[in-house]
Amino acid sequence: MDKPTTASSGFTPTVENPEVESDFLRSVHALLRELDGHHPAFQSERGMLRWTLHKKIDRNPSNGVLLVKILVKELERAERCGYRQYIIPLLHTLMYTMVKAPSIPDDLYERVYDFCKKLLTLPKPYCTIGLHYARQLKLERTVPGILYQRLVSAEQSLKNDSFPYQEKVFMFADPELLSEAVCRAIVTEIKAARTSQCTRSCMIYVIEHALQEGLKEHCDFRTLQAILQAKPLDVIEHCFQQVVAAMEHAGRDMKAEYNQYVEELKKIYSTLLRASKKDVGKAAAEGSPGIPLPSPNISFHLWTDEDQLWKELVLFLRPQSPSCEEVSLKVLGSFELQDMGPEYDNGCEQVRFSVLSTDSGIERDLPMPDDEVPEAERSRLQRKGGIKKRAAPLDCLSLLQTGPNGQGAKPAGKLHRRCGGSVMEPIARMKRLHTARVLVLGDDRVLARLVQAYYCLRKRESRRAYLTPRLKVQFYYVPVMEEQPSSCPTEECALPDLTEPCELAAYLGRVDPWYESNVNTLCHMIPKLATMPSSSSKTSVSELFIIDVIAYYVRLGLQPVYFQVYTVKLVFKNAGLEPAEDIFLIELRVALEEFDPSRDSLLMKKKTTVEIPGADVSLVYKKVLLSSREKEETAALRSTGLVMKAIPSNDTEDLVCLNVNIAEIVKTANLSGRSYSHVTNRIRTRNIKMQSTEQRSFTVCLDKDSRRVYKNVIGIEVSQCLEPSYCLQKTRARRTSLPGDEDVGLAKYLPKSLLLPINTFAGIIQ
Repeated sequence: MDKPTTASSGFTPTVENPEVESDFLRSVHALLRELDGHHPAFQSERGMLRWTLHKKIDRNPSNGVLLVKILVKELERAERCGYRQYIIPLLHTLMYTMVKAPSIPDDLYERVYDFCKKLLTLPKPYCTIGLHYARQLKLERTVPGILYQRLVSAEQSLKNDSFPYQEKVFMFADPELLSEAVCRAIVTEIKAARTSQCTRSCMIYVIEHALQEGLKEHCDFRTLQAILQAKPLDVIEHCFQQVVAAMEHAGRDMKAEYNQYVEELKKIYSTLLRASKKDVGKAAAEGSPGIPLPSPNISFHLWTDEDQLWKELVLFLRPQSPSCEEVSLKVLGSFELQDMGPEYDNGCEQVRFSVLSTDSGIERDLPMPDDEVPEAERSRLQRKGGIKKRAAPLDCLSLLQTGPNGQGAKPAGKLHRRCGGSVMEPIARMKRLHTARVLVLGDDRVLARLVQAYYCLRKRESRRAYLTPRLKVQFYYVPVMEEQPSSCPTEECALPDLTEPCELAAYLGRVDPWYESNVNTLCHMIPKLATMPSSSSKTSVSELFIIDVIAYYVRLGLQPVYFQVYTVKLVFKNAGLEPAEDIFLIELRVALEEFDPSRDSLLMKKKTTVEIPGADVSLVYKKVLLSSREKEETAALRSTGLVMKAIPSNDTEDLVCLNVNIAEIVKTANLSGRSYSHVTNRIRTRNIKMQSTEQRSFTVCLDKDSRRVYKNVIGIEVSQCLEPSYCLQKTRARRTSLPGDEDVGLAKYLPKSLLLPINTFAGIIQ
């Protein structure tokens, strides 16, 4: 493919400015020192350095080439000297600059492309990210400007036939965890960002960027800006369709000549010039020198409804006018009854069979045998002659793509936590034209709400795959902490209360330093910015710090870290109550009931020794070993409580298991009489049963949330939460398989455990 030479590849020649180069070099070195983590002088600016660096390019795009040169040199130096901790942050910063800066010379593209190919020899996540960016660079060199076009077209949902993909950011906040001031500050920035992202403006940006990158010095950019600003909307739409069609055709046909693509752009440019010769001269001098990158389409939601996440995703797939949106939310309840099966428990013993009627067309559940049907049910309408309807291939195959490795297979039998991987091709070619980026704000308690919504969504999809074949759902987490979380009733436990409000975010910051620098810094900065007095200058598009950082995160944070979800079954002291089931992601805390003298005054009269706190309990668990073996253990002890942690507390023990800390009471004998001492035992397990051998109950708190407290509990059973689609397929296969068969039929291709993916910049850096 013929390409222009390096000498003519620049739109305007870049003048080397020693002062600007020195300023950029200082900023990049400060960014690298920030990653080292042992420079207290930079703690006050933590999180601002990267944002400030990219803002300099926004204000003066002509300096983008100079910054790219500096970043390429630092990348090559980091690779040569073995400073791997700098590679991914520098590469993300470089690629984001190349999308924003115009007219990057071919020699710089070649150096970055060669560097990305070198990363393929390194372990994950370096090879994964290197392959991703190498593909992007190859496409950009083939069709200059296509990365910008695809990013803006997808994020702004610009309608066209050549590139119909759409993306949207759904920002969820729990109103009980975030104050009104914080929510108002975020909404204010979202509204301010929308001023520069109307449909007409975004289409003009795409046209300008494509012609500037494709025609190089043959395009009078200021004149083009003036022409497009004077055009009506229908002309802009027609020109936008032509530009996108030319770019996508060249991107799909890799054998197409580069000169042919340039000729297509010249025709579009010449048509615009011929139709607008009159008003060009005066308006050309008023054009702005750069092309902004609009913020992504963000919608802010207060999490007030349990099914709100699912409803918003359905509405995203079913675009409605603003006037119809409120009505559509009300109609979704009836849609669920018609299209979705009933909920089922973790064991999936209750199965709904979809049947096709051959007479009246009424669809009902498969009837139970006559001896099991209650008398009231026998009098109901019974359908005869129906045949069982097989699930559509689309529904079955879509479930195979939900696993963490992208291929639907069950995770390997390793203890180490799974990290991000490359986006694999789906087993069946299904068009997913939409991407929903779900971002939650708050501390660990909002993640507990997210995992509950995700679990319910997976249960719906296992019954009927409506969202899965059409929509990619990615999860992002921005920690925000205003105050310490409300204390759980379980804090009476003898274990030290060292609970960190944003425990999962702290873990992500340890495994991904770039997440620590750019996202975790928002934890205290967002409440601080919300309390500052508002002014018109702070809401200008160029100073939107929160939205700019979030946009950077959702655009480049494409490597997920997977977290195991756990299920807990609770047995209550009152035998009349049915056992309850719930799930948790981060922590389960148990406090046993203390001895109450008023309950047994007779015992107090007879008692001559000191009352020992806690209660006697029995434990049955499978101990997790580093050899990937599990050893079943039993124990009987006296305890005041325990804490189960699903998130590793340090980098050396990153195992997919529960770290259970048990506060044991050990009786001791001394000269003054019998006494006791507190001992903390720690075990690693994937499943555990705890039963109170006395009549004393205990209290259970899930994920540090005082709203999720269970009282009067005498027994719990904790295990890994199973993927709902796996449960359903295994139950269906069990009806036709032998009793000893394991994972027969479609179940053996499905992921077994339910994992919640949270996107970061690098996944887990080994």
